[in-house]
Amino acid sequence: MRSLRFTRNDNFYLWISEKLKFSVSFYFLCITFIVTLTLCSSLSAGIQDRVVAYADNSAITLSELEKKYAETVHVTPAVTREEVLNTMINRLLLVREARKIRLKSQLEDALLKEYVDLKIRAFIRIKDEEIRTFFDTHTADFTGKELDEMREDIENYLIEQEVNSRLKEHIAELRNNACVKIQLNEKTQE
Repeated sequence: MRSLRFTRNDNFYLWISEKLKFSVSFYFLCITFIVTLTLCSSLSAGIQDRVVAYADNSAITLSELEKKYAETVHVTPAVTREEVLNTMINRLLLVREARKIRLKSQLEDALLKEYVDLKIRAFIRIKDEEIRTFFDTHTADFTGKELDEMREDIENYLIEQEVNSRLKEHIAELRNNACVKIQLNEKTQE
């Protein structure tokens, strides 16, 4: 009986070794292809998510800006990306300050309201003379109404004006004390 031993010269051994070489080569080719695709998709995501602004140690990415811009442009069609970016920077700085004084609100809007109430609104007092002056200079807007009827509405209006004015000053101060760098160019804004 003949032994089923194959030698190096046998065709079967050559055939198997060729198949194995092909399989190993094909396997490495597939792995290389998958790795290349993964790296390319990561690189393209990185390009889209490039940083468009820094505020101290915090960054705002292009995708975050585009998302916020898309939300804002529905409400205010004339808004620019630069305005949205500046608003994002301002919010970031205000939230950071609110966290520094250990305010606990989980929602960002509630945290900002609490911060503004504590740091700005609490220090605003409207005098009776200011309410009377406002009523007297805007009598056309209050036809048929008395000062006592409108006092609370006028006071709330004047408080909001003062809050907005002081908030702008406070944000300007925060921005002056922070390292803010904007990297938004014309290509990004298209």
